Amino acid sequence: MSLFSRLWTGLLAWLRGLSGPRPLQVRFVEGDELPLDLAPRCLTVAQEDGILWSAGMICPCGCGRRLEVMLLEGVKPRWSLSVDQRGLPSLHPSVWVKDGCRSHFWLRDGVVHWCGPER
Repeated sequence: MSLFSRLWTGLLAWLRGLSGPRPLQVRFVEGDELPLDLAPRCLTVAQEDGILWSAGMICPCGCGRRLEVMLLEGVKPRWSLSVDQRGLPSLHPSVWVKDGCRSHFWLRDGVVHWCGPER
């Protein structure tokens, strides 16, 4: 990532932080694939016949990358999804983007908690 990209991403994260963290909402869609256009500030979950397949979101660092994690039992790696009474999602384990923006975060009760240096 270029210096300009890192500065821009940092500025966007700082501006978002001025209003405090806004929790991500969860949206369920029917089918075994996520829609091509993921809504911002939303965790979209693909399910078919009540079976959760995958969850996707736009990277919270501001880079615009589409992130997808598998929820289907028996696949590796696999994440667990829980949704609280308010409809706020949590994922376990953390989400770690190993290339590009290199984001690493936990999603707990709809709020992104960064691992390592704050973004």
